[in-house]
Amino acid sequence: MNLRAALDMMSKPKPKPAAEAETRRFTDCWKRELLRPLAEFPGAFALDRDAVALMETEALPDALDPTRILYLDTETTGLAGGAGTVAFEVGLGRLTADGFAITQLVMRDYPEERFLLRAVADALDDCDVICTFNGRSFDLPLLRDRFLMNRLSPACLEKPHIDLLHIARRVFKLRLRRCNLGSLEEQVLGIPREGDLPGSEVPQRYFDYLKTGDFRLLEDVLRHNGQDIASLCVLLNHMAAAYARPELLGHPEDLYAMGVGLERHRHPEEARRCWKLAATGRMGEASRLQLARSWRRAGERAEARAVWEEMIRRREGGITPYVELAKHYEHAERDIPMALELTRRAMALAAEPALFANQTVQETQNALQCRYARLRRKLAQQESHSKEG
Repeated sequence: MNLRAALDMMSKPKPKPAAEAETRRFTDCWKRELLRPLAEFPGAFALDRDAVALMETEALPDALDPTRILYLDTETTGLAGGAGTVAFEVGLGRLTADGFAITQLVMRDYPEERFLLRAVADALDDCDVICTFNGRSFDLPLLRDRFLMNRLSPACLEKPHIDLLHIARRVFKLRLRRCNLGSLEEQVLGIPREGDLPGSEVPQRYFDYLKTGDFRLLEDVLRHNGQDIASLCVLLNHMAAAYARPELLGHPEDLYAMGVGLERHRHPEEARRCWKLAATGRMGEASRLQLARSWRRAGERAEARAVWEEMIRRREGGITPYVELAKHYEHAERDIPMALELTRRAMALAAEPALFANQTVQETQNALQCRYARLRRKLAQQESHSKEG
């Protein structure tokens, strides 16, 4: 190469580094907006705040505006979480006067993640409440990590949060066993999916897209995500309606389980309402046991006694109603002879091995014998004092 050729090469502009060109190319994430008709979301504008407060333990705004709830669902590069897991797609839903608006954000490559997260933050800043399905354990912790990894503030995630997985599981797990969103859609909402992409296949679809650049590979993912978002709104309204009017629940297992959850979260009156409704079905015995215990804890002894007496008439509950009534007559009514008689009847029932598991028979019988002996001593002392008087 002569001197002239060398000088010509040096005078040519140098190509910019690949990283700089890549930064210039990635200026936003992919976005799509859909509008679903309001007819698919009956009663959505009439969401009952008091009913939502019964089923969600987190504090809610004093005025729960249905249009200020952001429904959020992510599609990720892994289902187990971890530092390498990324939310490559985020679906956001809002109820509007024109319909249910769904916004779907996709990072077409990893440099677009920052733009996706900023769009999510903007949507969160404009809402009062977040609604998810398992978001408390998965979606929100994942997003929080990704915000921090991208040096963005995760403060936008600090909102009241309604996690429908835990709410639905409390009510429906006893009957359905599996409480994923697909099962709830089919067996509770009556809207089964057809041709839906299994969630387990979502990560591979994204990796295939990254390899090929064929965006059509993500269409099934977006369709799956859009249905998830819409179902969150339908399910929230369905659950709120059920908590407001539990008689709408057509299965005694659901009524019983709702009552257990309400009692656990310190709503005893509403819990008793559920158990009374369930007492006429196949969960009757279990519901009456819960009802009597609830009355006893509240100090309403007469109501508890009435339930235990009804259980004895129905021959329900094994020895439990006898033992509980014996305690009631001993401590509340000071009627030792009646307490002794009820304990004797419980001992006779406990002598039937078929009623108990083998490992508990002896313990149960021993406890009843101790109670019986103590009551006899107590009765003897009363009779002795009576004679001395």
